[in-house]
Amino acid sequence: MPMLADPSTRYSPFKPTPFPQRSWPDKECKKAPIWLSTDLRDGNQSLANPMTNQQKLRFFRHLVQIGFKEIEVSYPAASDSDFNFCRELLNGGEVPDDVWIQVLTPARADLIKRTFEAVAGLKHVIIHMYNATSCLFREVVFNNNREETVQLAETHTKLVRELAQQYAESHGTNFRFEYSPETFSQTETEYAVEVCEAVKKTWLAGNKSVWADGRNEERIIFNLPATVEISTPNIFADQVERFCSTISEREKCIISLHTHNDRGCAVAAAELGVLAGADRIEGTVLGNGERTGNVDLVTLAMNLYSQGYPPGLDFSDIFSVIDTVVECTGLPIHPRHPYAGELVFTAFSGSHQDAIKKGFEAQTAREKKGNNIWDMPYLPIDPADVGCTYEAVIRVNSQSGKGGIAYIVKSALALDLPRRMQISFYKVVQDRSEQTGKEMTSKDITTAFRQSFHLGGSIYDGRLVLKSFMTRDISTPTSSAPQTPILGPEQDGRPLSRLANLNLSSGHADQSPDRSYHEKDLHNVPKRLTAKILVDGKLREISGEGNGPLSSFLDALHADLGISLSIREYSEHAVGAGSDVKAATYVELIPPEVDPKDKTKGGFWGVGVDADITASGLKALVSAANGYLDGTKLQLEH
Repeated sequence: MPMLADPSTRYSPFKPTPFPQRSWPDKECKKAPIWLSTDLRDGNQSLANPMTNQQKLRFFRHLVQIGFKEIEVSYPAASDSDFNFCRELLNGGEVPDDVWIQVLTPARADLIKRTFEAVAGLKHVIIHMYNATSCLFREVVFNNNREETVQLAETHTKLVRELAQQYAESHGTNFRFEYSPETFSQTETEYAVEVCEAVKKTWLAGNKSVWADGRNEERIIFNLPATVEISTPNIFADQVERFCSTISEREKCIISLHTHNDRGCAVAAAELGVLAGADRIEGTVLGNGERTGNVDLVTLAMNLYSQGYPPGLDFSDIFSVIDTVVECTGLPIHPRHPYAGELVFTAFSGSHQDAIKKGFEAQTAREKKGNNIWDMPYLPIDPADVGCTYEAVIRVNSQSGKGGIAYIVKSALALDLPRRMQISFYKVVQDRSEQTGKEMTSKDITTAFRQSFHLGGSIYDGRLVLKSFMTRDISTPTSSAPQTPILGPEQDGRPLSRLANLNLSSGHADQSPDRSYHEKDLHNVPKRLTAKILVDGKLREISGEGNGPLSSFLDALHADLGISLSIREYSEHAVGAGSDVKAATYVELIPPEVDPKDKTKGGFWGVGVDADITASGLKALVSAANGYLDGTKLQLEH
């Protein structure tokens, strides 16, 4: 049957009771609620293939590791498996002294008694009893009127208290009591209060303590479940605030929420419910539960964290959480799941990537000044806080831009590409991505970069390979020629003086012996450079003259190999620090027919990295010249 053109003929909107005195919209949540994980009970009951007790034990241990102090572990009267799991926790000594075990039972005498048998001997236990209170369930499911429903709750609360006193004395167990007016969100709020008042009066009426260690804990937990989410979160918050403001002896009540996600609003309903006065949240890690799920405790906790408030749960290793949930429940995690999805910190869009790249640069600059406040485009929290690497932040497909590609190159290779070089390499990546139709990984991109610019070892060599070089002042005999560093203009606001701590020696391209320099060496005097290079696999010696090593090398390429190129753009920066610092040099070469001022006509980019600044510059020239030579036949003189 297709969707109805007029759904009002079949569905009616939920009609809330007016509550103009609401105060929750003006409040802020500045502290974590009490957390209860119900993964092992509610979450487990929702699985097509319920967890084995071995899987439940693994999950339980992980919940304790995360920091949960209250864990609902089973519905002991529902099956022998659930009953036995409680006994296994006791016999295995699995429950830390500060963790409360919660178990669920309906308001039925035989099931309540079976529940107490399951938990006998555990140190701290919360007995969670429920009965449905909404009009729909009263009239259709149970055929009870209001008075009979109240009496049902009172009678079985009395039984729970009697058994709690008995087991506290006989087995040394401390008991607390939680009562749920099941289907609270569909129950008339004033009637839900009426039922809970009767339950509270019954629970607090006894003189004997239900605490084996002699404490007199008067508080009772009232859980207000949105068993089925039937309204917008603001209406649920009104219901919670009405309950909290109406129930007597509020200081003796812990108000708990158990929101489901039928309308996709469980997180919002829980958060607004806390603003409305709730003290406690029941949910599951990553939101597993009946139908569309329970409220997701990872999202709730990390939402608090992102606002600067301690959540009281530790999701520093989100991948271990995901592994536990997936392996124990068999349920996959959506790649865009908040905080936990594989792609949740990932940007493919070019504009997003560019903003993130610039954001990281600004963040780094702020932190160097002592301001550690996280303020990043598109990233509400630092991915590193939940154990994610920055490599996952920007990933590349055919929709990506140059900023994201440049970010990956910078992250993986520590190379901060000039803007126009970014554009050049962007075209390479886009072509490869469009050819495959798939995402390009960080490894794919760095490999493409090394291949394109012949960087990173012999497997990436081009047609030209620099093997060694020597420079000397033309006016100075070769045997005593001082070796001089490259002198170039400032580019991109980064002067060469930033590399003053580099080893500026020249010589073999792969070696950098220490050498001191004197003021007289820094003058622009004519140079002669002699270099040994492989040309299509054959070793040749070339030489040329100029006012520095770069111009001398270009002269040598022209004189001996017929390669006529000139530098249009040059920049450099340091890579690393201290004794491990290297120079990264970038050059753009253009042939004679290209106007240096016409940036619409692209040149050939190259990059070189070396501890010797002269060698890095020469390597960059070789890299760019190799780009020029792609598809070009050399006319070599013999």
